[in-house]
Parts: sequence; C-alpha cells; structure tokens
Amino acid sequence: MNAISFPVPPEDPAARPDQRRPALSVEGLRAYYLTNVFGVRREVRAVDDISFAIMPNEIYGIAGESSSGKTSLIKAVAGAVRPPLTVVGGEVRYNFAGETISLYGGGPVDLSAVRWKHLSYIMQGSMNVLNPVRRIRRSFEDFAYRHIGRSRAEFNDIVSGHLERLHLSPKVLNAYPHELSGGMRQRVTIALATVCRPDFIIADEPTTALDVVVQKRVLGLIREVQRQIGSSLLFVTHDMSVHANLTDRLGIMYAGRLVEEGPTREIFAAPKHPYTKHLIASLPRIGDRTVREGLKGSPPNLSDPPPGCRFHPRCPAAMEVCRKVAPPFVESGARRRVACFAAEPETIPDRESRRPIA
Repeated sequence: MNAISFPVPPEDPAARPDQRRPALSVEGLRAYYLTNVFGVRREVRAVDDISFAIMPNEIYGIAGESSSGKTSLIKAVAGAVRPPLTVVGGEVRYNFAGETISLYGGGPVDLSAVRWKHLSYIMQGSMNVLNPVRRIRRSFEDFAYRHIGRSRAEFNDIVSGHLERLHLSPKVLNAYPHELSGGMRQRVTIALATVCRPDFIIADEPTTALDVVVQKRVLGLIREVQRQIGSSLLFVTHDMSVHANLTDRLGIMYAGRLVEEGPTREIFAAPKHPYTKHLIASLPRIGDRTVREGLKGSPPNLSDPPPGCRFHPRCPAAMEVCRKVAPPFVESGARRRVACFAAEPETIPDRESRRPIA
C-alpha cells in the first residue's frame, strides 16, 4: 500500500494543539439508561465513574467483551446522548486549538459547530452513516461542506483528492451505498470522518464486519490518516489483536468500569488484572495447540450489579474483600493503573479480608 500524503496547509501556530494538555479529559463520568415503564423505574449503570485522558496525537484503545459499556461510553464522550441514556454525573472536556469545550460541566454546547471540523465519529457499520437513498456525494456535502468553507468546485476537488489518497476512485461519489463493497463503504466512512482534518476521531468497532484482509487494509488507512493529520484517536473494539497492532495506550473495561489502563505493549507483556489476563490468553498463537478454557459465568446485570468488585463472581483470584468493597483505580507503576486487590494488595483495608473465596 502506498503511503498516504495529505496536502499540508500553511501552519497557523494558534491552531496547533497544546502537546502538554490532554486532547480529551474524562472525569468521573456516569451515564445510565433510565427508564420508567408502568411505574417501574429501572437504572442500568452502563458507564459508572470512569476517568481517563488522551493526549494529542495519541491512539487510545478501549477493550472489553460485549455488554461492558464500550459503546455507551463513546456515545457519552461524543455528546451523542439520547434518552434513555442519560449523563448523571462527571465531565468530558476537549481541548481544540487551545479552546476548552466542556460537554456537561457548563451551559449548552453547540455540537453542530464542533462535529466533523474538530470532532468526528467512525461508527460501527458503514450503513449506519451512509443514507441508502442518497449518493455518496450528498453525504460529503451533508457532513463537510459548511465546515470546509470553499466554493462548490473547490469542495469537489478536495473531496475527490481525499478519496484518491484513501485508494478510492472519485467515481464512488456518484454511487449509492449498496453499490459498493463493505470494505469500500468503510473507507468512505473513514474519508467522511477525516476530510475536515479533525483534532479528535472516535472509532466504534470500525472493522467488525470486515474480513481479515480488508480489516488489515482499513486499520492501515486509519493509522496513516491519524499520523498525517495529527489527530488523537479513541478506538473501541473487543478484538485484542487489533489493539495490539494499532493503539498506543489501552483501557480495559468491564461492567461499566475501567479495570486496567496502561501502554498497550506493557499490558500485553505483563497484564495485572485477572480479566485482562483472560482477554490476552484467549488470543490464538501460531503453533500453540493448548486447549483454552472460556471464562466462566457472564457479565453482570448492570441494573443490579454485584457489590464490591463487579468481576469477583468470575475471578479466580477473588478474596473476601472483593465481595464487599470496590477496589480503587490506583497507580500501579509508571503510566499504569489497575482496580484489583490481588494486583495491589496494599489497598486491602484489613488482613482478614484477604482470605480467598471458598
């Protein structure tokens, strides 16, 4: 694959992101699904007290099995919250060219002025983005025309050139989504998300429905585009092998909470949380014929999560304290954090609680 080369606009020092400030700061975020049907109130704690930060030009991954709350988290981070999902606490702050935008801590935010120009979203499944009854050209006009601010002819030239750099013929602009293959549609959504050269890109399982060959090409495109335009990227997928090849830092999510965080290479080399160890051990290895056992049990019901550590009913290292007390998410070495009493025994409140669960 030829390297992607984007035209470099004249540099504006005021438009450069401050490399010392996080591009995204999430602090104590809680987003619940709140319903009240026939007088029965239900509260599903899909995102429950999550904090992390992403630096400029960094690719940060979120991993976890289905029902861990990954998609709910990025909806809250992207400001794409619709009832019954409700942000009940915490804050999300972006730093765009020195300007701080607070999604939930201040007054109303005009997200339409921020999306696509500063913040873009590669959704799960290309058909969730592309209108099946409108040509691809119309999708680019809907998303990007007002943000690029050029004449119609100049806009068409910019879009055509952008598609060519992503190895797509400008002829796809005249096509309908169903006339393109899955891989081509996914590349079109990447082009939509990056044509305005945004500061921050959120990608929600963008390669789930693709075969492994197309997946490799799409991941390569995402990495090259991110490097060329200097964006930060929040990449969400349950596929640990994708994280191993793409992300700089990784957050492991279980039952609505982050349980481990650190540089991706270090987490794969020495995972600390028992859940992380299971996710990594499940990956196939060439020449290894060892029978792998699945993790017993299933993720908890987030409308009634277990007390203490939410992973303790499935954890082989669980202790009595895990049944009663939620482990704090603490520093565990340089640039590492973990929420586990077994990994950080000094956080256990008393010795009696260290007894293994029978």
